[in-house]
Formats: sequence, C-alpha cells, structure tokens
Amino acid sequence: MFKGFDIGSAKVTDEEKDEIQHHLIDHLDPEEDYSAAEFKTDLNKTVTNLNSSQKLPVVVGGTGFYIHSALFNFQFSDIKRDSEYVEQALKEIEIKGIDPFYNRLRQVDPKQAEKIHPHNIRRVIRALEVYDLSGKTMSEIEDQQIVTPTYRSFIIGLNMEREILYRRINKRVDLMVEQGLIEEVRELYETYGPNVQPMQGIGYKEWIPYFNGVYDQSRAIELIKRNTRRFAKRQLTYYRNKIPNVNWFNINPDNYWPIFENISKSRRKD
Repeated sequence: MFKGFDIGSAKVTDEEKDEIQHHLIDHLDPEEDYSAAEFKTDLNKTVTNLNSSQKLPVVVGGTGFYIHSALFNFQFSDIKRDSEYVEQALKEIEIKGIDPFYNRLRQVDPKQAEKIHPHNIRRVIRALEVYDLSGKTMSEIEDQQIVTPTYRSFIIGLNMEREILYRRINKRVDLMVEQGLIEEVRELYETYGPNVQPMQGIGYKEWIPYFNGVYDQSRAIELIKRNTRRFAKRQLTYYRNKIPNVNWFNINPDNYWPIFENISKSRRKD
C-alpha cells in the first residue's frame, strides 16, 4: 500500500503488474495513517468498479482482520480522530516514551494490546483515544460486530507443512537482504523516521535498533525471520477461527498446478 516500502513487503514487481492488473499498490504516502476501516472503503470502491466492468476481483491478503472486515461488512467505531488528543499524546511520548501509554493500554484493553506492537505508536494512541472518548475499548467494539457477508465470495486458504513453510520464510528473508532490504530501510528511516505506520511492519521495525547500535545485522535478520514465522502462525489461526467458510487447500510448493485445478473445480461447485 505504501510508496517506497517495496522489498520488505515483497511488493509486486513491474513485470508482474504488466501481466495482471493490480490495485491499491503504492496507494499511500508513508506519512499517512491507514486503518482497516479505510481499507474496507477502498476495497469496496475497487470491487464496484471491477464488477461494473464485468471483471472478477481477486482479493489477496494478508492481515486477517483487514480481509475479514472488508468481506463481512464490519461497522467500525464512528469516533472521529481528535487531532488535539493525538498531538498531546505524541508530545508526552516524546518526553516519557511509549511505555506508559502501552502499559495503560494493557490495563484497559489487554486483547488489543496483544495485537499491537509496543512500538506502533499510532495504533497505541488510537486504541486509547477510542477508549477515552467513547468509554468502550476497541476489543468491545470488535466483539459486538454483527457480521454479514458483503459479497458472494469464494474464500481460499492455502496451507503447507509447517517445516516447509518456515524454511521458505527464512529463505525469503535472506533473498530480501540480497535484493537490498537494508539499504531500502535505511533510506526510508532517514527520510521518514521510525514512527510512520509502515515502519512498524515486519521487515522494517527490526532494523531500527540495528541502526542505533543496539544489536548487529545477523540479529536483525534473525528477528525478521522469527517475527515472520510467528505472524504466519497468527494468520493461520485467525483465518481458521474467525473467518467462516474458508476453503482450505494444502500446497505442494514444487507443483502448484494441481492446486489451481482443485480450486477451480471447488469454485464451480460453489
């Protein structure tokens, strides 16, 4: 979604975009904030435009909550962002650090704190802002959702043996480093600083302590691999436990074509 954050997000290449039309790529400037509610709006607009052109949209993700909220018509909090609240919080964080805010979030909304990385300043502030202005936690608002499908969708879940998946994740991180990940993150860090939203993503946030001399390059790489493996595990758990009617397919990474055929047959039946 964010311009410039290419290698660490495994962004689709220009060659791949030539073959298949992609949407919402390079959609945002790095200094913009973005939420699941805004993703839902943008996705709905894109799907409407494609349907009007008799094209079948394929939504590819990613973060389970974003996909879930868009495909099942989540109603998000109508609490408007309060610029004064955010500005004051940022000033306090500059003096005291993020820890007091994150610790407070853990007290008032432990479920949400579990989802948010302590260094993701914007999301920590937003969660506290919603609670302070509405008296309800973000978790309460999410739990009260009445979920109805937005579209007639065929949801595909891909799975492979855990050992193979983790080995491929590790190899993928090594490839990113070879492709210039460190140089990309350093340039973005020097341009935008550590607090913009995309800098909190896996593959980016792990380099900030490295740049500040906290640990060495090998430690940063190992943390990216570990955090990606953990994220993959959370993704699978979310899709299995939260999203209904997922059609699961086991992948053999050496031969994808039988999987494509099985998916096509299952969709026709559906």
